[in-house]
Amino acid sequence: MPRKQATSSSFLLSSIPDGDTFTYERTLKKQGFLHVAGVDEAGRGPLAGPVVAGCVIFSSTCDTQAYQDSKKVTARKRNILFDELHSSKAALGVGIVEAAEIDQINILQASLLAMQRAVQDCTQCTGRAADFLLVDGTFKVPLDLPQQTLTKGESKSASIAAASIIAKVTRDRLMGEYHRQYPQYNFQQHKGYPTKTHRALIAELGPSPIHRKTFKGVREFCQEERSSGEEQIGLWTNPQ
Repeated sequence: MPRKQATSSSFLLSSIPDGDTFTYERTLKKQGFLHVAGVDEAGRGPLAGPVVAGCVIFSSTCDTQAYQDSKKVTARKRNILFDELHSSKAALGVGIVEAAEIDQINILQASLLAMQRAVQDCTQCTGRAADFLLVDGTFKVPLDLPQQTLTKGESKSASIAAASIIAKVTRDRLMGEYHRQYPQYNFQQHKGYPTKTHRALIAELGPSPIHRKTFKGVREFCQEERSSGEEQIGLWTNPQ
């Protein structure tokens, strides 16, 4: 993973007009950036499955105000917006880091790696290379691009909100595929999140190949213990 990180722009606004979640992108375009990308991830907290990131660059013809934080809309609405994005002229990318790799590099680095892969996938699949990144959260993506992190970015940037929908729907569908491989864990219902039922199934059956074996709630049932999930989640709240 490249270590060099770009210096962020100082465009950050103290406030944005009510209801206009394309203000940051519009401001950056006026500064000369042609392909402003929103980046977000889904799946930091589950005990199983991958962390998935999405990258979205809107075209001038897209209805950007239609997109909201994936966590604030129903699964049905997310799927509709997902299909609309794929039917639009927006450039899309997806990055995936599976459970075994999460165990190797920790969940923070895995989430940033998924974002990096999403940006690269967007370029490779569409030919449109991002020249500025709007990133949800407090950590920059390890790419040599100018970028701005935004806490609660899904509610401030339409591009980040759209990226969150790409990430969430893609991950949910992957967990549906894993459910067919390992139906005894009922991944279709809880998507790998640490529900009471999921924890009980791990205790009863032991971890599957897609469980995160360094996470608390899973590692107790593995022969080899590494670090706790609580420690991994804590990484996300301590930017360096």
